[in-house]
Amino acid sequence: MYQNELMDIFEKTGAIMRGHFKFTSGLHSDIYIQCAKVLQHPKPTEKLVEDIVSAFKDDEIDLVIGPAIGGIIVAYETGRQLGIPALFTEREENRMMPRRGFRIPEGARLLVVEDVVTTGGSVREVIDVVVNNGGIVAGVGTLVDRSGGKVDFGVKQKAVITLDSLKTFDPKDCPLCKEGIPLVKPGSRGLQV
Repeated sequence: MYQNELMDIFEKTGAIMRGHFKFTSGLHSDIYIQCAKVLQHPKPTEKLVEDIVSAFKDDEIDLVIGPAIGGIIVAYETGRQLGIPALFTEREENRMMPRRGFRIPEGARLLVVEDVVTTGGSVREVIDVVVNNGGIVAGVGTLVDRSGGKVDFGVKQKAVITLDSLKTFDPKDCPLCKEGIPLVKPGSRGLQV
């Protein structure tokens, strides 16, 4: 799919939000990509995930894994299209881990997926979970890479949409804070599950 078509899906579903937002990383921005607004619609989700599946279909992936909450639907749809199981990790006492009886078999090849990457923190935590449980990280797939391709996970990567024109601000230098625009934290970090 072409980037303009993809962005049109995000615009039409209301996934591109404008205002003053705080990311999980602590950075601020005037634009937030709320992938949940797209992921509530099966057909656009299927279409977006096809790009990730195409990139990894020949890589002998055993399992797909993503961080809760943003990576759950992406992991499920990726697993569905690849015909393999999908797992997710959750935070327990501020530490990412597999729960609900999920386990990573020794030597299994996992594809880590996420909805949006800004600094890559959540994906790195999932990578650590995979490695610490004896799995092999075969690659990383994301719907949106806000870093403009700067985040490198050291494995094969595929971003469906790569954005490099979106600005992020350190909170102490944020012009939106200086203007007194109310700050919103729409992500799931800190959510009690």
